[in-house]
Amino acid sequence: MTTLHGREGSALLVIDVQNGVIGGAYRRDEVVRNIAGLVERARSEGVPVVWIQHSDENVEYGSEAWEYVPELSRDDAEALVPKHYADAFEDTRLEEVLAAAGVGRLVVTGSQTDECIRSTIHGGLTRGYDVTLVGDAHTTEDLSEWGAPTPDLVIAHTNLYWGNHRAPGRTAEVVGSEDVVFG
Repeated sequence: MTTLHGREGSALLVIDVQNGVIGGAYRRDEVVRNIAGLVERARSEGVPVVWIQHSDENVEYGSEAWEYVPELSRDDAEALVPKHYADAFEDTRLEEVLAAAGVGRLVVTGSQTDECIRSTIHGGLTRGYDVTLVGDAHTTEDLSEWGAPTPDLVIAHTNLYWGNHRAPGRTAEVVGSEDVVFG
């Protein structure tokens, strides 16, 4: 149902699964395992995998914190989109990459739920994409010390509201990693 004409394909977005972003995150190993399974499935089905990689003053470009976790490896043929803002579309070439691949539906995974995941799912929907959030393949760290809810509640709330989100001509949904259908 995307509003992007002629763009019926799906892409798997792997957002910021970097040592310095997901290192201390809630359910880190389970989430990384789910993402790894989705990457393998997407590759086997010929679905583009797009790797999003954040850098800023806390995650310095080229540092160990900036590197993707060792359990995940990007194929050299897969797009890598560097970013500096929470929304992976903001001041990046993500739209160009997706348009070239005929993508109108995003399958979103990664970190951090309450920042880059939320910003990117909203950014995608407002730009005309259908957006599937993989409910067990995103996570965040515990920021409750600064007044945020605990990670389990942040993730549950994001899954709840995204599963009920709507926009004209576009769909938003939440599915488990086992239930992702790329085609």
